[in-house]
Amino acid sequence: MLKNAEEGRAPMNDTAIHPATRVGHVALWTSDLDRAIAFYRDILGMQVTQDMREEPTPRPLVFLSASGSYHHHIGLVEQRGKTAPPERHTGFFHFALLYPDRRELARALRQLLDHDWPIESMRDYGISEVVNIHDPDGNGVELCYDRPSEHWPHIDGQLRMFNNKLEADLLEELHEEKLGTA
Repeated sequence: MLKNAEEGRAPMNDTAIHPATRVGHVALWTSDLDRAIAFYRDILGMQVTQDMREEPTPRPLVFLSASGSYHHHIGLVEQRGKTAPPERHTGFFHFALLYPDRRELARALRQLLDHDWPIESMRDYGISEVVNIHDPDGNGVELCYDRPSEHWPHIDGQLRMFNNKLEADLLEELHEEKLGTA
């Protein structure tokens, strides 16, 4: 990477990425494809859109989508016998599954609890509320609800995210739904 010798940083790029650009999918290595499919499909509720093990030239690769109308949000690639990298290594930290509203995030949390899935943490970043977990291969997965941008915290006109324990009872969303008050 080129460095700006005067400032010790990379120079500014004159061509910014288009603002409509977004992350389309994540591809994850797994040591056990069936176990990973069971997690993403049966616990998180994603849909298998294509199982490459069933193709004329089989490959240990499965695509999953949150909606079924998008080709894939997650690609799982099996590497039998491989182990997860050591904790706190450089490289991949986590990816986020963005839920459309707080109630859907609460449903995801309820599903995890119903399956006794370990919850690493629940955080409030001001801009979002998140439930942090790891998949069966140790990949970080952030289940996230973004607040509407007009509710994001600002100080002196600047966005100021924070990192607090999620104090609000996320599961109250489901209680209200059962009572018919949501």
